[in-house]
Amino acid sequence: MITASKSRLPERALLLLLAAVQFTHIMDFMIMMPLGPQLMRVLSISASQFSLLIAAYTMTAGVIGFLTAPFIDRYDRRMVLLVSYAGFILGTYACASSESVGQLLLARAVCGAFGGISNATILAIVGDLVPSIRRGAAMGIIMTSFSAAAAFGVPFGLFLAQRFRWETPFYLVVGIALVVEILLMLWLPHVRGHLADGPPPSLKNFATLLSDSNAWRGILLMVSLVFGHFTIIPFLSPHLVSNLKYPESHLALVYVVGGVLTIVTAPMIGRLSDRFGRARVFTILVIVAATIISILTHAGPLPVSATLVITGLFFVFASGRYVPAQAVLTSAVPAVRRGAFMSLTACTRDLCSGLAAMLAGRVVVQTSGGLLHVGWLGWLAVGTSLLSIWLIRRVRTVADHYPPANQSAVPLGVAAEG
Repeated sequence: MITASKSRLPERALLLLLAAVQFTHIMDFMIMMPLGPQLMRVLSISASQFSLLIAAYTMTAGVIGFLTAPFIDRYDRRMVLLVSYAGFILGTYACASSESVGQLLLARAVCGAFGGISNATILAIVGDLVPSIRRGAAMGIIMTSFSAAAAFGVPFGLFLAQRFRWETPFYLVVGIALVVEILLMLWLPHVRGHLADGPPPSLKNFATLLSDSNAWRGILLMVSLVFGHFTIIPFLSPHLVSNLKYPESHLALVYVVGGVLTIVTAPMIGRLSDRFGRARVFTILVIVAATIISILTHAGPLPVSATLVITGLFFVFASGRYVPAQAVLTSAVPAVRRGAFMSLTACTRDLCSGLAAMLAGRVVVQTSGGLLHVGWLGWLAVGTSLLSIWLIRRVRTVADHYPPANQSAVPLGVAAEG
């Protein structure tokens, strides 16, 4: 059991620190997609080969997440995050140091392996330390990492890639991540509330999770979310450049506009979902997002201003769906199995992201006149998005029950001694 120190770390500050970890994960993942036109040109790779580079990250994260899920709840979540984040930093450095497509592919797999564990652990920490009544708002703060990466990280990374070499953004991520790792070591409290009755038996605990029908409904919700998003994301930039005739030199502006908008809207969506109900807010977001996706994927050449409006709305509503959905998922199982469940949902997300990217690479055909069949991807995304509306209403919320005398997770607002 740990004791609280005299210094206090406000809830919002700790959430922002966890969001900083997510910022580096998301920037590392997202930077590959706007680099698509440059990588396809410089490395002379096809659309399907490019989709494999993206899928390597997500597929590896999914496999490793599944293999580690039975054991992740046996340890202090602080230690798990510190170790996995260090592995992610090494993988990102390997990306920057790659001298061939094969080396880059392997490095992306390493990033995915450790990044997936880190992401699942962060969600488990939020679920453990933030009461359910405020969890939507907490997820909104965590989601600002996506916004910040889109608004500042990716555009600056693109600028560095265009000004110097494609490897430069990865060096930037390594530098930021090293600072964040040090801050985690200094400020992140131990999170041991799920160990109040001792480490759970790994295989028995995992078997109980696998027999939980509510957990499986949550996993299916994640599947529908991913296919409603990642069938579009990998080829968003190539689609804008090739089909909508958006200037490649202005691609960074798409991410700046979308990111700035979501910095404002993600926390707002979190608060609204806590106040009016997560399923209700989620339904509105999905319906609007489906409309925008159908317009975006079937559009022809557009003025720059119109493209920025459509993509900005896409960022707000498509990414906003994850805020109430993640709040629901963190409450779908008891805390003693939350780490394993977050690992399962994370590996489901990553595996499905990889499958969606590979599917998109098979469907889309690159021609001299542009990318063909992007509209087909749009209809697939719309269909699976609408399915998620039904699924989110089937996931029950499970209350947390920590034994008061043995509670060893430090509540947010109190920092722990090493």
